[in-house]
Amino acid sequence: MSQPAQTIDLARIEPILQRFGKEEGALIPVLQEVQALYGYLPKEALVRVSEVMKTPLSRIYGVVTFYAQFYLTPRGRHTVRVCRGTACHVRGGRSVLNVVKDSLGIDDGETTKNLQFSLETVACLGTCFLAPVMMVDRSYYGKLMPERVPSILERFGQGGSRE
Repeated sequence: MSQPAQTIDLARIEPILQRFGKEEGALIPVLQEVQALYGYLPKEALVRVSEVMKTPLSRIYGVVTFYAQFYLTPRGRHTVRVCRGTACHVRGGRSVLNVVKDSLGIDDGETTKNLQFSLETVACLGTCFLAPVMMVDRSYYGKLMPERVPSILERFGQGGSRE
């Protein structure tokens, strides 16, 4: 899903770059702080990091695409994670996921147009005793029935495609 164009204020990352400078091994902390500022890693910011840290842009992209913690597109204010592990699968996790997708109007890996929600499926949330389970931000919702999903999502704001 394409996101609306945003103007990136690169001046916001200068203090980070000045603090770390060309310090070897500082790339990941720099990327983490840049992402904390913007909510994702804009291309313009990565180019600036590359220039200041004298690190090839290809290496930076290699790091960013290797680690799941980094995002190259804007993320939603809230992250919904739906478990697709074995316990959740056999207890109806697919139905829960389908209701989340329908409620938000997005698919796995997408963000609502209003940047309210991002949806991720994960291999396991480590709470098999709650199966099927999903998380919204840091809150777990377990032993879910599909009909409970919309009311849970409404607590965090309305869905994206319907606004």
